[in-house]
Amino acid sequence: MNDTPEAKGDIVVHVAGLKNSFGDQVVHDGIDLDVSRGEILGVVGGSGTGKSVLMRSIIGLQAPTAGVVDVFGESMIGREEYEAKRVRQRWGVLFQNGALFSTLTVAENVQVPIREYFPDLDPQLLDEIAAYKVAMTGLPAEAGPKYPSELSGGMRKRAGLARALALDPQLLFLDEPTAGLDPISAAAFDELIRSLRQTMDLTVFLITHDLDTLYAICDRVAVIADKHIIAVGTIAELLALDHPWIQEYFNGPRGRGAANSAARAEGTNGA
Repeated sequence: MNDTPEAKGDIVVHVAGLKNSFGDQVVHDGIDLDVSRGEILGVVGGSGTGKSVLMRSIIGLQAPTAGVVDVFGESMIGREEYEAKRVRQRWGVLFQNGALFSTLTVAENVQVPIREYFPDLDPQLLDEIAAYKVAMTGLPAEAGPKYPSELSGGMRKRAGLARALALDPQLLFLDEPTAGLDPISAAAFDELIRSLRQTMDLTVFLITHDLDTLYAICDRVAVIADKHIIAVGTIAELLALDHPWIQEYFNGPRGRGAANSAARAEGTNGA
C-alpha cells in the first residue's frame, strides 16, 4: 500500500486543468493542484492572479470554464444540489473579513449552517453547540450574544471561524484570515489554526499574503502566476527556484524579515 501524501486516498482536494474566465479576461488557464489530507496548504500570488477565484471554484461559488474539481474523491462540477450539499457539509469556509450576518448575533451566526443541515435540532442544543464553537476559537462567552458591529476586527475573524467550524468539518478554507490584524493578533490566529488542525485533524486550504503566516504554519505553499500554479512546495523548495516573482516575494525585505522571525521562533522553541 502506498502511504505517501500522493496516494489517492490522501488527496482531499484535486484540481486539474481548471480554467476560469470572465468574458475575454482569462484568469486561470490550466490550474493543477492537489491538497493532501492533514496539511496546511498556503496559496499565494500577486493581485489579480485569482486566488479567491480558485477557492470559489473549489467550493462551488464560481462555475469554471473547464477542468476537474474533486473534493473527498467526488466531482464538484455539474452535481445535483443534494449531492453537492452532502459534500459541502464536510467543509467550512472563512471568507475575507468574516462575512458575518450583521443582523444576527455571533451565536446566531454560528447556528446558521447547523440549522441548514439539522433544522429539527433542539434549540437548547443549538445554543450549547454555538457556545462551544465560540469557546473553541478563543472568544469569551459574552461574545455570543453580541452583534458583529460590537466586536473588534480580530474577534470578528474568530466569530467567522467559529461559524466555519460549526459542523465539525474535515476541510477548512480560509481566505486572508489575518488581513487587517495587528502582528500580535495575527500570530495568535496562526497559532489557533495550528492548534485546531491538530485537535480536529483538519486539512486547511489557506489563501494569504502574510509571509509570517506562511512561515509559521504552512506545510507547503502553492504559487499562482501566469494563470497557472507555477510551483508547489515548502518555502525552502520554492526559494531554490529562479522565477522572478517567487524570488521577489520571498527574498524581498518583508520575506527576509519573516524568515528571520521564523528562525528566531524556532530557536526559542528548540532551546
